[in-house]
Amino acid sequence: MANHYFLGVLLLALLFICSAENPESTADNGYPPLWDLVPESLENFTKENKVEMDPWRYFDRMAMYRILLASTTKYFSILGSNNSGNILWGLPLQHGWQFHTGRLADPSKTTICGFKDREDPLCISEKSWWACMNYYLSVIPFLSAAAVGMFADLPPQPLEIVPPGQNTEDFCYSIDHCQSSFPDVMDKWKQFFQYLKSSNIPPDSIANGMFSPELDEVLHYMWMAHEASIAVANPKCQKRLSYLSDPEQYFDKSWATTVEYIAATHFLTDFQNSNNFQHFLPPRVLNRGDSPPVILDFSPEENRALFTINNIYTINSNTRGVILKQWKKAMCSEKGRLEGRRLMQNLFTNLPLAGWNILEIFVQFIINQKCPVKD
Repeated sequence: MANHYFLGVLLLALLFICSAENPESTADNGYPPLWDLVPESLENFTKENKVEMDPWRYFDRMAMYRILLASTTKYFSILGSNNSGNILWGLPLQHGWQFHTGRLADPSKTTICGFKDREDPLCISEKSWWACMNYYLSVIPFLSAAAVGMFADLPPQPLEIVPPGQNTEDFCYSIDHCQSSFPDVMDKWKQFFQYLKSSNIPPDSIANGMFSPELDEVLHYMWMAHEASIAVANPKCQKRLSYLSDPEQYFDKSWATTVEYIAATHFLTDFQNSNNFQHFLPPRVLNRGDSPPVILDFSPEENRALFTINNIYTINSNTRGVILKQWKKAMCSEKGRLEGRRLMQNLFTNLPLAGWNILEIFVQFIINQKCPVKD
């Protein structure tokens, strides 16, 4: 079993190494598209004695993130200026990448929704797999935060979410509706926000890559909620994959799997780290015939990153999830998570050190044999 694990981790590492090229910079330090135009107060959405937000409009959905970031600033101010240390940055930055690369547009091309060169570029299509998956990582966290009193400026009026024109059964539209429809996901996001309200992250929470127990626990609750959202969203959004090319479908499923590996390390999703991590994600929707690592209009780094992500999914599928379970077991200790995060970094910036990370991860896997791993 241990040899099986070690070979699996080594193979994953080799795939990562194939994707690395030591770029001078892995971040553009950019905010999500049109960030300065995104409303940042619930007052912008108050109308006719209710607060109404339409998550099928880019500004409305992104506003949920901007309001979440503003309402949680005080909990992360110790980690960076201008709220840069807020661990919720990963959500709007990922959504911004989806918008920028055209992944929120109508994949069936039967409407003009979401196409930059058409009349309605800010529309989010209910037929988009990415938009569907992201719904569970935007609307549900937002409503969960409202439910536990995170928004000081929340008016006494009802908070309602506008449904899409089709597939309304796949989503929920109010705090009560989401709680009854998806209780486990709502509860996990509420647990995260409730724990955050009671937490006290110290100034020295990050030292040599190691997190303080307080920060590590906050990240634990956030990633637990994040994974719960993906687990519920996957079957709900599955039918939308049929609109996509085979290469895009494979990447989408691969990305969802890769996030599980990332989550196990308690990856720090602040502004800088989130930008760094998604810098080499595919810059457009994949078409028939796109085959990494030889997509002509992709950079070498983008080709290799896509090749790596796809192969993580391939290995995970071929081992029926065994490698992921073993990875999670190795990540069961803070030392293991530290080495997991360092492995991700060193494979792109300092390859000689990556071998030591792999050895340390293997040691942690052996040590953590009694650590329970959820199926």
